[in-house]
Amino acid sequence: MSNKKFIAFRRKRQGKTNYRKRLEMLKSGSLRLVVRTSLRHVNVQLVEYSVDGDKTLLTVNSKELAKFGWKNYGRNIPVAYLAGYLCGKKALKKDIKNAILDQGLRSARQGTVNFSVLKGVIDAGIEIPHDPSIFPSEDRIIGKHISEDVEKMFVSVKDKVEKSEQ
Repeated sequence: MSNKKFIAFRRKRQGKTNYRKRLEMLKSGSLRLVVRTSLRHVNVQLVEYSVDGDKTLLTVNSKELAKFGWKNYGRNIPVAYLAGYLCGKKALKKDIKNAILDQGLRSARQGTVNFSVLKGVIDAGIEIPHDPSIFPSEDRIIGKHISEDVEKMFVSVKDKVEKSEQ
């Protein structure tokens, strides 16, 4: 009997990788649609498994949407949808037809940024297994909730400025 202790993989110890989920995805043999968010941006990648290490076939960052005229915040539901849609269109040009969603360690909650990306990719024409009930509502995807919030905030700030000026 050995007194050596088993030490888990570094990424597992750091809480960055769930190897069981990863193994299930790799066994499928499909490309993975990897969605990662930072505080300011949404990153969407199509990744292929390789024994030598994963190979990223395509990357889209929400910063790229500025080329198309987007001038607002880079990490919300409408931006995530557009980034997913752009990724889907680029994937079709590279003859990529299907994938599976890899959202990492994030929990699956209805209407989140991750599922907005998924809706964009699917609307672009990529086949990904999904349940349509998980998507955000159309009003949220097109940003009606942001417009109403901005309008309310504008009126509130305007009222406060008028009262302080009197």
